[in-house]
Amino acid sequence: MKKISALIFSALFAAGALFAQVTTDDAGLRVPEDRIRTGNEGFASEEFRRGVQAYYKGAFNEAIVQFEKALAYLPDDNLILDWLGKAYYKAGLEGSALSYWNNARENGYGGLLLENKIEIVRERRVTGDSTDKLMRFSEAGAFPGDFQGNLVFSGPVAVQPNYDGTMWIAAYNTNEIILLNQNGKVVDRLEGPVNGFDRPSDILRLHDGRLLVSEHAGDRLALLTEKGRFERYIGSKGRGKGGLVGPLYLAQDYLERIYVTDYGNRRIDVFDKEGEPVFFFGSGNADFAGLKGPTGIAIADDRVFVADDQRGNIYEFDRAGNYIRELVEPGTFKKPESLKYWNGSLIVCDSNRIVSVDSDTGALFEYVRTGNAPSRVTSASPDVNGNVIVTDFTSNEVYVMSKVQELVGGLFVQIEQIDASKFPNVTVELRVENRHRQPVVGLQEENFYLTENMRPVSKLKMLGAASNNTDADITIIIDRSVNASLYGREIESSVKEIAASMKERGTLRIVAAGAIPAVEYVGKPGSLGDFSLAALKTKETSSAACDLALRLASNDLINAAKKRGIVLITSGSSNKLTFEKYNLAELSSYMNNNSISFSLIQLDQGAMGDELSYVSESTSGDTYYVFRPQGLSDVVKDIIELPQGIYQLSFTSAMTTNFGTNYLPLEAEVYLLNRSGRDETGYFAPLQ
Repeated sequence: MKKISALIFSALFAAGALFAQVTTDDAGLRVPEDRIRTGNEGFASEEFRRGVQAYYKGAFNEAIVQFEKALAYLPDDNLILDWLGKAYYKAGLEGSALSYWNNARENGYGGLLLENKIEIVRERRVTGDSTDKLMRFSEAGAFPGDFQGNLVFSGPVAVQPNYDGTMWIAAYNTNEIILLNQNGKVVDRLEGPVNGFDRPSDILRLHDGRLLVSEHAGDRLALLTEKGRFERYIGSKGRGKGGLVGPLYLAQDYLERIYVTDYGNRRIDVFDKEGEPVFFFGSGNADFAGLKGPTGIAIADDRVFVADDQRGNIYEFDRAGNYIRELVEPGTFKKPESLKYWNGSLIVCDSNRIVSVDSDTGALFEYVRTGNAPSRVTSASPDVNGNVIVTDFTSNEVYVMSKVQELVGGLFVQIEQIDASKFPNVTVELRVENRHRQPVVGLQEENFYLTENMRPVSKLKMLGAASNNTDADITIIIDRSVNASLYGREIESSVKEIAASMKERGTLRIVAAGAIPAVEYVGKPGSLGDFSLAALKTKETSSAACDLALRLASNDLINAAKKRGIVLITSGSSNKLTFEKYNLAELSSYMNNNSISFSLIQLDQGAMGDELSYVSESTSGDTYYVFRPQGLSDVVKDIIELPQGIYQLSFTSAMTTNFGTNYLPLEAEVYLLNRSGRDETGYFAPLQ
């Protein structure tokens, strides 16, 4: 009996040692405290351990309850305050999270790391996720074509960023296509078919995932598989329909037609998605003098913009090739080349500068100027991380340009989950974002540095990145209000089209948004090929509780696949969706803080209600009209291609667990070019 009592006392004393490690001095540093712990501290330690375990399982409400209990025993313990803030943050209650973090900071806990976290979360709540579109860019890094005397590439002329953070570079001088990662390392090289590429001048990823390369000297287009294997040529040298003479830049519209600037023929050639010639345009008429030197091309909905390097301007056409207007006056640019459409504006490369041109007004804003050194920027394309990747043909370099605000702000790193069930082998999941909640994609193992109690971990290994996943878990919310019921056939066809486009990958859920929302289906997408609204148990209602439906759908996706999204099918201004239980900011934060995208399928073209508009604009995802020409097959593709800055790593711990009662600290630092970020947390090994 004495032995049992001694063991219990020993366990409580060891558990209480958790809080001895987190007493802070004025500098926010952890220092030990040798006094004997009270019973309250032992009980608080046990509740705290349960809270940490619930947090890592995604049960954030349960974690909050456990941390609140622990705080009742020790009201001023800073570590509990910190974790309580984390749990509230993940639950979408950012105001409560900031309150607890501020309490801990006022107690001298956390130092600059906690101050930075508070500043970022507070800034997001005030300004939202969007950043100023018209902001100057600065160089975040550069990848030279000649590195330490070794030729990596020569004559970079075009760039095609990928949704996983890598980028294809067309090297004009060395007749190859190079795949670079975010650190500038060569991942792959494509030399084309047996006879090779002949002066590649642009590269485009088509809607079906394949790659298209224009060969300026070869007078043709090379069609490649998604991985870069040559399939066949499109077009050939000539002046008739389908003929090409010196093709330069490429674009594709939403109907998957391919547009090529044909410099030698002074026109734009158009091919269908199979590569068959359709028509060409750009010749002169009574209202239009004709193209003289077509270079860059970009498409925005039904508008086609073409740069002319002989006249130094940009022309606007419709998709049928009919001339509309001059977007800017002749002579505005010296030698315009590539055009890219981004955030309502055109990115124009012009000699030694990159300019934004408003696609409606033609107003100009200079993003960046490379200086007085010899320079010829030929292509500038936004990547998945919000940077602009620039090719400089003359200096033989590829630049990564970032907004100045992002370079100053650094990275926002969060340790999301820790699995220590196989201790000492530990798996950790991190999320990396910029200050404005945009995920950072494409990091490699070399970008991470993990420590335990400030000592480097051993056998660190990167297991994977969510951005590489090719499937997603999706929850469809069906509006069961009376107004939406008028579109029964459209709702059924939308569900079937989404289910079919998932291609039997991932899990599909159906939530009916009635007076009381309910989960109607969970399973494989293929089982919904004959979906019917008549099969739903949730009855139609005069008003549907949209907030409860969103919360229910989000709860089920917390522990789903890393790529996950909600798709709401509803009518526009006539919808009867209510938001009475949860405020809009909490709903949006809950989805954002747990990497859940939110997309809308509108059954009519009426304006959305204010509440729904707010949630849609505050989250990632897009809005689709059910009758749009290209259909809804892109909805799943768009969800999969949304950036996800989630990474999984493993390491072997050297910490002492004390039979699973010790709190084991873990620190993570992330470095990318000249930016960095850091997070600190901890975990428990299994009880023994």
